[in-house]
Formats: sequence, C-alpha cells, structure tokens
Amino acid sequence: MLHFCFKTKVEKDTIKGNYKQGQERKFEITPLLASPQLLCSFVTMKQLTIGLITALLLGLAACKKDALITSADARLSTSIDTLKFDTVLTTVGSITQSFKIVNGNNQRLRLNRVKLMGGLSSAYKLNVDGTAAPEVSNIELAANDSIYVFVSVFINPTLANLPFIVSDSILIDYNGNSRYVQLQAYGQNANFLRNQTITGNMVWTNAKPYVILGSLRVDTTASLTIQAGTKVYAHADAPIIVDGTLTVNGTKNNEVVFAGDRLDETYKDLPAGWPGIYFRGNSKDNVLNYAVVKNAYQGIVAEKPSINANPKVSLRQCIIDNAYDAGILCVNTSLNAENSLISNCGANVALQLGGSYSLTHCTVASYGNNYLQHKNPVLLVNNFAQQGASVVTANLNAVFTNCIFWGDYGNVDNEVLVTKQGSNTFSAVFNNCLYKNQTDPANTTFNNSLKNLPPVFDSIDASRRYFDFRISNPTAPGVNKGVATGLPKDLDDKNRNVGLPDLGAYEKQ
Repeated sequence: MLHFCFKTKVEKDTIKGNYKQGQERKFEITPLLASPQLLCSFVTMKQLTIGLITALLLGLAACKKDALITSADARLSTSIDTLKFDTVLTTVGSITQSFKIVNGNNQRLRLNRVKLMGGLSSAYKLNVDGTAAPEVSNIELAANDSIYVFVSVFINPTLANLPFIVSDSILIDYNGNSRYVQLQAYGQNANFLRNQTITGNMVWTNAKPYVILGSLRVDTTASLTIQAGTKVYAHADAPIIVDGTLTVNGTKNNEVVFAGDRLDETYKDLPAGWPGIYFRGNSKDNVLNYAVVKNAYQGIVAEKPSINANPKVSLRQCIIDNAYDAGILCVNTSLNAENSLISNCGANVALQLGGSYSLTHCTVASYGNNYLQHKNPVLLVNNFAQQGASVVTANLNAVFTNCIFWGDYGNVDNEVLVTKQGSNTFSAVFNNCLYKNQTDPANTTFNNSLKNLPPVFDSIDASRRYFDFRISNPTAPGVNKGVATGLPKDLDDKNRNVGLPDLGAYEKQ
C-alpha cells in the first residue's frame, strides 16, 4: 500500500488535542492505486501553497489568452495607414500589395468585419487572410497575432487623358470601433495595340501613352513618327519590330520614352521587362532624337546592311539604360550615334560581323548593381560570326570620336574588346577617347586617347542605383580633351566648347 505522508508545522495553537504551535504533524493519504516501492514525499505547507498558487496563475493566464476581449479599448493596429499604388495603366492591372492587421492584446480579438467600402463596384479587389471577397466577417485573431490583407487594383478606361487618382478605403470593424486603411492609385488611360501592323504613314502624339501587347510591327513600306513627350510601354512579350521606318522626334524637355508596361515600384526598374526595338533587313532611314530606351532585354537591335547610303539607325541625344543583354546590338549593319549614353547593360555596345559604325561624344559605362553585374566589356567589336560549323567574316569600318568607355573595377580587365578574323577590310579607330584596358587590342588604332584614367563622373552609388554620368569637376581628365566635331550641343542640350570639347555625352558647364 502506498502512503503519501505530508508533514507540516502547526502555525497557530488553535487546534485542540496534543499538537502545539511549531510541532510537526503528520497526515496519511492512501491513494486507490499505489506501489509499495515508492517512498513518502514530505513538503511544507508553505511549499504546497506556492505550488498551488503557481498552477492557479498559469491556469488563469491560459484561460485569459483563450478568452475573447470585448472592450472598446482593445489594442489593434495596422502596418500602414495608406496603401499606395504607382501609376496603373487602364485595363492592365497592378501587382498585389498587402498590409497587416495586428492584435496587440493578450486575449483573442474578433473583427466583426473587414470591408472594402467601394464594394463590388470598386477598382480594388480584397483578400483577407485567404478569403477573397469585398467583405469578410467574424475573423478571430489569436492573442498577439496578426493577419494579412491583400489588395490589387484594376482601373477601367475613362475619358481623361492625364493621370487620375483612384481612391477607396478598407473598414476594420471591431468592438464598436471603426478603423480605416486608405487606398490610393494613379490611373492612366492609354492607347492599347495588340499584335498590330502599321501600314501607311502613322503619327503618334503624346495625348495618351501607347501600350503594346503581343507585338508591334512597322510594315516594309510604312513609317511611324512619334512626337515629343510620347510614352510607349511594351508588355513582356511585345517587341517593337521595324521593317519600314521609325522616326522619333523627342526634345530635351519632352523625351520619347520606351519602357515596360509594369510601372509599379517592384517592377518598373527591372531589366528585361520587355523585348526591345528591332530594325530588320529592309528597314531604312531610322532616326531617334531624344529617345530613352530602358529596362529592355535588348535595347536597340539592328541587322543587315542599309539598303541606301544612310545609316540604318541614327541615335541623337539618346539614353539606352539597364538592358539585360545588349544596349546596342548591331550585326553587319550601319549605325551612327551622337551625344548618347549607353549605361549599365549586360553588354552595353556589341558590333558584330562587321558593318559601318560611327560613335561621337558617347558615354558607354557600366557599374554592377543589385539588378545586373558588370561582367562583359562595355564595347565589343568584331567582323565575324559563327554560323553552324563555319565562321563567316565581313568588312568592318568603325570610328569612335570623343567617347568614354568605362566600367567598375573587379570583373572586366579590358572594357574595349576588338577582334578580327579573316582577311576582310578591317578598320577600328579611336580618336580622343578615354578607355579602360589592361591590354590594348590588336588591329586597332588609338589617337590622342587617355587610358586607365577614371573619368570622375559626378555621382555613382551602385548600392542605391544612382548614376549621374555628367562631369563637373574641372580637373577631370576628359575635360577639354576632345577634337572639334561640329556637334554644337551635348546630351543635356547644353552648348559644347567650340575649340576643345569634353569627352563623353555631357559637356562640363
């Protein structure tokens, strides 16, 4: 038989009998089931009391957490007060954003409802903790817990040409309280073109952006003229293919912008957001003035010789930035670029299988950042290509004048890579250029050029993706080191020095 013996002390002499204050007293308890091998346990009444109180408090705490708080003073917070969406093109939609509703109490909290105030007619869509509906009721949050609310927006077209604000709010109703999270998006009407082929002579104005879905092709005998200030947004599967003629008439204060159609913060600066602009075999007389081509897979691609005496593509005061592959890719064709910036692309300028090229006052620079690492030379020039099991070659004539070819240190030793195969005519000449190379390429001529002298760009912060390729330091090596070219303006439309201009796309002011 098992005996649990509890030995206590008498705290007060109020018990009749033979027990006095301070004298030990023994009680025997005989359980129903017992083992004679166990010894008796002895605790003081004080220890027993503490144990019982502790167990009681733990039980009360557990009960409290499991209880539902109904006080109007219950603590509830949201991770934001206003959920903002960047410009959303009408009918395109947005990414999904989210915020948290946090129960800051040590008890459960019931949300009577989380409601999209615009209801089914709202431009916004609501998903509360996995339930998609304009209103979700009776949501319980555990003590010190939270839930996610997901919101997306889809804006229908209106008659407005300018951006417009689309607002709504989300009501959080609990314990007689009403809390609101505001919703705000900027909508933009656009001209939507899906798998369209342009015939005849068409002019695009800047009244509304153009959104390309599927593809856009300028037919062989057609021309497309894009006026200053026009925005062209292409979907991820939508190349701009030019078999005819493209003319871009941007100005310094009203550039023509080509970019992807995802304008929200998460996606708007990602490379490879859209395919790029492709000038094919029969295309001719393409001129781009003050065009910005950004975030493409390949920015400008041109192939095959020009069918007349003019360059197939002429770039004047253009910016090509953040292309995943090549900023400019030319294959046995002709291109003329003036006062242009080609920056931070996977391979900034690639001139392959020969051709005829002239780059004057161009800045070609690349710095590794959290989107693209700088791994390839900023300028690649050759006169050959692999076609099946054989190598084909062609004539090359390339002239680079008053240009800067530069990249950050660490990955690329030679930023200018010129290679030749075969016995074709081959000429690659660099006049008054600044470049970075450990070893100069063969079959190349450098006249009055500066090697391995940092250009001293105004501000480069790769960690924040901030790049200002202007040069304002009067002691920068490229200042007044150019040769007169007859180009009176720089990329900022500022006057160049008549006698000895600066190197690169920008003139020091």
